[in-house]
Amino acid sequence: MRTRARAGVVAMGAVVAAITAFTSPAPVSRDGAPTPVDHSATQRAIDAAVRAGVPGITVQTRDTHGVWRTASGVGNRETGAPRGKNDRFRVGSISDTFVATVLLQMEAEKRLSLDDSVERHLPGLVTGNGNDGRRITVRQLLNHTSGLFDYLADKEYGETYLQGDGFLRHRYDTLTPGQRLKVAFSHEPLFAPGARHSFSSTNDVLAALIVEKIAGRPYEDEVRDRIIEPLGLEATSYPGSSVRLPRPSSRGYSKLFPSQPERVDDVTEMNGSQGWGSSDLVSSARDLNRFYGALMRGKLLPPGQLKEMKTTVANPDFPGASYGLGIERFELGCGTVLWYHDGAVPGWLTLAATTEDGRHQLAFDYNADWGAETVLPLVNAEYCTEPAP
Repeated sequence: MRTRARAGVVAMGAVVAAITAFTSPAPVSRDGAPTPVDHSATQRAIDAAVRAGVPGITVQTRDTHGVWRTASGVGNRETGAPRGKNDRFRVGSISDTFVATVLLQMEAEKRLSLDDSVERHLPGLVTGNGNDGRRITVRQLLNHTSGLFDYLADKEYGETYLQGDGFLRHRYDTLTPGQRLKVAFSHEPLFAPGARHSFSSTNDVLAALIVEKIAGRPYEDEVRDRIIEPLGLEATSYPGSSVRLPRPSSRGYSKLFPSQPERVDDVTEMNGSQGWGSSDLVSSARDLNRFYGALMRGKLLPPGQLKEMKTTVANPDFPGASYGLGIERFELGCGTVLWYHDGAVPGWLTLAATTEDGRHQLAFDYNADWGAETVLPLVNAEYCTEPAP
């Protein structure tokens, strides 16, 4: 529903304003009971996205009737190999929900408060040009109301690491969190802390650093021990500074050159450190569904912390949506409430969504960073299409 990646290349706000697309009635049988989901409409939406130019799409849904998996298009434009149903891919900002879950677990353990200042855990880090860690709370990092500038929106950073020849030259560079934060703090805040919501990957990096400060070890280890291993997320991992994806996987493609809209580059290889803390996680549709389903069913957080996660602020960039702690809420036109997160990095667009009861999940990935206009129809097809008689 909303993608975040390269300023000027992949939209960082709402991918479309066509909220009216969600107008189909909720699927209900004649006796008033929910009708089993008919995935044929979802398959048609997937195939339509591929016909519109997305190379390939991997999808899995889970509901009370079982698991449905599908893939459409190609995973390799050179060889024509099909997109795999079990592919692993870079999930982008979906990483946020994992980090937020860890911090909320730590809150339940009385190791921090959501109302702690960033300064308390990362003294002296957020400073300069009006940035002040004493005025920003952990909660404001997680719901993106801190006002901190998103380093991805910095023109020089984008030209160096995210666009055109800059990306191709620097895709293998190792970057530290400090390098990216320096870019962010070279700008003044967008607004005073708490004034409004505005997504910023700078918040994500700081949240991961707070996990490390409290735990005294890499944040990746905390996510692995608290979430990945207990849920059996066998396809989920952190790449570190590796540039390759674990198999099975497809190739990822990008339109790096806005002035050459027909040019497509293979961007599969990219140093994972460039997304540390904000977009470095690698996963699969199956694992994302398992994670979000467990989260909404209270398997990962006590009731109090889950309530905190689901306490939202309005998202002015996407009318009708509101953002909680590492997760977003949206009510479809058919009445279904979704909790979701999306993610975008060069070569990949991903979305994972679940109903509020955690009983109907949808996760899918495009092996391209374009085609965002086809995302809403796909979600609508899964959750709001009347089954054929």
